[in-house]
Amino acid sequence: MKTLEEVLSDFKTGAIDKRDAYRIAMYVPEDQLHKIGFELNNKSDKKHIVIKWSKDNILKQLKADVEFGFEKALSMRGISSSLMYEVVLMWNRILEDGLEDWDSNDYQMYGLPLFKATALKYGWDNPIGDDSGTEDFYNEAIPCFDVL
Repeated sequence: MKTLEEVLSDFKTGAIDKRDAYRIAMYVPEDQLHKIGFELNNKSDKKHIVIKWSKDNILKQLKADVEFGFEKALSMRGISSSLMYEVVLMWNRILEDGLEDWDSNDYQMYGLPLFKATALKYGWDNPIGDDSGTEDFYNEAIPCFDVL
């Protein structure tokens, strides 16, 4: 697993809303937030509480992110599922448990193949069962077109 220092040294957000950066920020001390393009604001009453950088804590967050990714993908919510795809890619690259080389350009059917692979890797719920996640019925546009 990468160290926080390794992640901060070359972090680049992949999500258009910086959702991945917000996830990382939960683990970053206040004096290092600038490394991911953040600073604390004075408009909030909330305190920045840093979560310990550990595999267990990251897996807990990844599990929630995979579940949310599945929910959005199965609801054919394109933007939300693509953002969660970027988040799950990021966590897999950080964990270096065998899914870190997933091709980020291989985004199919709302990210279902990546969500499934990650769920299976860690023994989490896989709501698509034996499906690969690439089946046409997972794409809302396919039923109205015939492929030439």
